[in-house]
Amino acid sequence: MGKKDASATKLPVDQYRKQIGKQDYKKTKSFLKATRQKAEVKKSSSGLRDALLVVVAILVFVLCVYAFFYLNLSTEINLDLDVD
Repeated sequence: MGKKDASATKLPVDQYRKQIGKQDYKKTKSFLKATRQKAEVKKSSSGLRDALLVVVAILVFVLCVYAFFYLNLSTEINLDLDVD
């Protein structure tokens, strides 16, 4: 008896979800497919981007180490060239 009365009144959240579902059905299949493909491309490209950033970071680190040693060795050589 009480269940019929409870189901007759819908919660605002359920009505909102139903409206959202109706709007989703209004979209064409080609639009939904394009959106899905765009999301897949975005997911796969993020892995490539992360790998590229790691490689660039390693190269920058190696370049900094190389510059440090180059500058230290070049100043030592210049000190030995002083003629008295």
